[in-house]
Amino acid sequence: MYKTVKIGTQTWMAENLKVTHYTNDSVIPNVTEDYAWHLLNSGAYCDYGNILTISTIYGRLYNWYAVNNGNLCPTGWHVPNDAEWTTLSEYLGGDSIAGCKLKEIGLSHWNATNSSTINETGFTALPSGIRCLDGPYYFINDLGEWWSSSEFDPHYAWQRSINSTYNNFKRNCVNKNNGSSVRCLKD
Repeated sequence: MYKTVKIGTQTWMAENLKVTHYTNDSVIPNVTEDYAWHLLNSGAYCDYGNILTISTIYGRLYNWYAVNNGNLCPTGWHVPNDAEWTTLSEYLGGDSIAGCKLKEIGLSHWNATNSSTINETGFTALPSGIRCLDGPYYFINDLGEWWSSSEFDPHYAWQRSINSTYNNFKRNCVNKNNGSSVRCLKD
């Protein structure tokens, strides 16, 4: 069970995904070794720093191949495509200010924040950090990134990010082997 929030015409999960199985009950591999993560061309997840307890708060990090499987989100939900993320951002006034309207208020999880952070949507974006394509973990408490289901090319896909000290909701094109969070959108 996940908390949800309605923003405009969209209903979003209000927390990051934490699943270890696809909806068809097949196991998503938990890849902990850096070199093995780097070589992946199939779905996988990890816990930030390979610390299981971190995922209870921040959710898990997935590579894009897990997103592309089509069975990552619970039934009735899906990983949003790039256009659906854009719809969210535009509803909130555009990429330059949407981040502060999505980000959790305060310093419970963020290393820093600014006075513009208001979380008016209840989306409660958390700084879950990332796993780089070659395996190391970075930026917990400073950065949150969320996959879209939209490919850019055979090696890259679109995602969105929020930084601890800025108001923006940045659109990024990143390597599919990166580990990022997932928020699901209601069908």
